[in-house]
Amino acid sequence: MTQHTIRSGGTPARRRVSLIAAVAAAGLGLAACGDGGDTGGEGGGDEEASTLERLQEEGTIRVAFAGEIPYSYEEDGELTGATIALDREIFAAMGIDEVDGQLVEWDALIPGLNAGEYDAVSAGMSILPDRCERAAFAEPTIMYTSTLMVPEGNPEGLSDFSSFEGNDLTLAVQSGAIEQGFADDIGLENTMTVNSAQDGMDAVSSGRADAFSLTNITLSTMVEENPDAGVETVGGFVAEVDGVKQISAGSTVFRPEDTELLEAYNEELATVVGDADRFEEVVGEFGFTDAERPPEGLTAQMLCDGDLEAANEAADQADG
Repeated sequence: MTQHTIRSGGTPARRRVSLIAAVAAAGLGLAACGDGGDTGGEGGGDEEASTLERLQEEGTIRVAFAGEIPYSYEEDGELTGATIALDREIFAAMGIDEVDGQLVEWDALIPGLNAGEYDAVSAGMSILPDRCERAAFAEPTIMYTSTLMVPEGNPEGLSDFSSFEGNDLTLAVQSGAIEQGFADDIGLENTMTVNSAQDGMDAVSSGRADAFSLTNITLSTMVEENPDAGVETVGGFVAEVDGVKQISAGSTVFRPEDTELLEAYNEELATVVGDADRFEEVVGEFGFTDAERPPEGLTAQMLCDGDLEAANEAADQADG
């Protein structure tokens, strides 16, 4: 696991912490614990503060980030990115003004969270059924489309995952990313796994892979920032598996027992994603637009259940 701690100052707090909650938190032991379940022992033993109360009292939350531009990364020693900006806004409204960042390899994000190494994952992690079995996902924060990074000129004429069916072209995918899952579900045989977006771009630039697939915004940003790499993207698309659109959204991740923290986060999140202007104000500098704003009616539960029919219906209703 790669660990690197970055402290990032929060925005001015728009605190909505009740006086009762604040006084109660100040008088408790403030030991880290889950929010769910009975916090008092038999016979009226001392209660322990919930994770939410502890974070509000300390005024700081530690989040894991993945180092993926433009979602969560370090720039000039500062923690930044769209998911960081969004979480900074939400946590400040919850009375948590400081965000400490810990750089963690993608596959280690959820294990480290459950081990108590940090309090949340702020990396825009896609909401998938197998991940929901191991952690608690907030409501969708950002919508995703995928793309292909290809050599300049797109010599093979590639457009989406179907371009790799029935031929020997090689597709690079990042370990643990949702595009790896799409390639596996479709049954693509000629894939190579890379550990980072930089590794994927290098594979295409060197000719070891005919294309690299990751989220559209990530790869489009990389192309802009690496004009001499000799690569381009083919435009965003929604992957299809067995004729079903694989609608995808990411969100911030919490421990399953931290229900109070999750509920408070979702309450503040709704005020941001429910307002198109405010959403773009928070994440627009990172290239995100209203197209990445989650549609009304799309829920984390739909995606955790793998109910893509309901998810697509919610997206279609919003578009209509």
